[in-house]
Amino acid sequence: MTTVVPTSEEDPALTVVRFTSELAWADAGPEVAEPQVTRLCIEAQEWIVMNKWLELASLMLASADLIFSKVSEKDLECIFTVICNLVTKSESSDEEIEMAKVISGKIIQQPNEKPALRLKILFNLYNLLENPHGQFHVYMKALTLASNGKATEHIVPSFKKMDSFLQQWNIGISDRRELFLTISNVLKEHKSSSKDSFKFLVKYLATFSGEDAYTMSEAKEEAVRAIVEFVKAADMFQCDLLDMPAVGQLEKDAKYALVYQLLKIFLTQRLDAYLEFHAANSTLLKSCGLVHEDCITKMRLMSLVDLASDDSGQIPYAVIRDTLGVNDDEVELWVVKAITFKLIDCKMDQMNQVVIVSRCTERVFGQHQWETLGTRLAAWRGNIANVISTIQANRITEDGSQAMQGLMIR
Repeated sequence: MTTVVPTSEEDPALTVVRFTSELAWADAGPEVAEPQVTRLCIEAQEWIVMNKWLELASLMLASADLIFSKVSEKDLECIFTVICNLVTKSESSDEEIEMAKVISGKIIQQPNEKPALRLKILFNLYNLLENPHGQFHVYMKALTLASNGKATEHIVPSFKKMDSFLQQWNIGISDRRELFLTISNVLKEHKSSSKDSFKFLVKYLATFSGEDAYTMSEAKEEAVRAIVEFVKAADMFQCDLLDMPAVGQLEKDAKYALVYQLLKIFLTQRLDAYLEFHAANSTLLKSCGLVHEDCITKMRLMSLVDLASDDSGQIPYAVIRDTLGVNDDEVELWVVKAITFKLIDCKMDQMNQVVIVSRCTERVFGQHQWETLGTRLAAWRGNIANVISTIQANRITEDGSQAMQGLMIR
């Protein structure tokens, strides 16, 4: 027998059930609708009395989903605010997560219908949750909804807080992989966010380390994509892809070995190596969507960076001309381009036809670069120590001279 608890005001959840069920059954006529509405309200009351919040949420969602296109966005937001608020009533963490899964799963089912509102509802649900695993699940559903509903502009700003989210969620490797790859794919659709897309793709690849060959093979396609995106990007000249096991596996791969070789050329060799590669593999480059002229432009800048990394600190104009395959009157133009991209800091000595380099960007920053940096820091530390010793010695000499003058005056 149903027990009804008398209250001065109707429970908001019961109000929502009554409102949504009346709309959902409106077309059936009053003779059919009224018994159904009464049945649903009684069932809702039973779940409220028994504190069965998951069952109540499922009941409310069934009617609410049917009226999504029948009421205003303001009413929908109010309805789902009441539904989402049920997660705060649960005393069980498992039930809270399960409710979050049920609610978010229902909301993303029609991504093209009011996607911005659906995302707003998901964000509201996220903020009501205390369990980090539930929060992560809802966030992933929001990513899926934003992508499928073509409303990614509403979720992209949250990517800036990803480091903070990761600390909060404390998720495992497999979840991190799914997250990073999904974000990278979302950003890929935004032409202005290609660098950020590449950054999250690299984060995804970095999660593969020490796994068996089968697990590592999952990353092959994305490793190839990362290489192509790096080569294609006109404003990226440095990356650590060569040091990643997920990328390194391509070196001996029958299908992708040439793609790995292309990356190695861009990060460790010069223009002549690229031209030789292109002559033998022009079809491969076209299939990857790479434009030969763009690759030459980038490779010339990369070659100039390689020349600038020489310890002598000076590059003759003639060497730049021959390495970049340009005319004499184009040498300074390419140096200016490298400066514009902040690849090098230098001065051009036109009288002596040399470029004097004060700083250059490293194409890769691996063990050798760390060792070089350590050597330079040690040298700087030694120079500073010598300067301090000299200053102290001069100070002692001056103090001694002043003391002698004082004795003479007396």
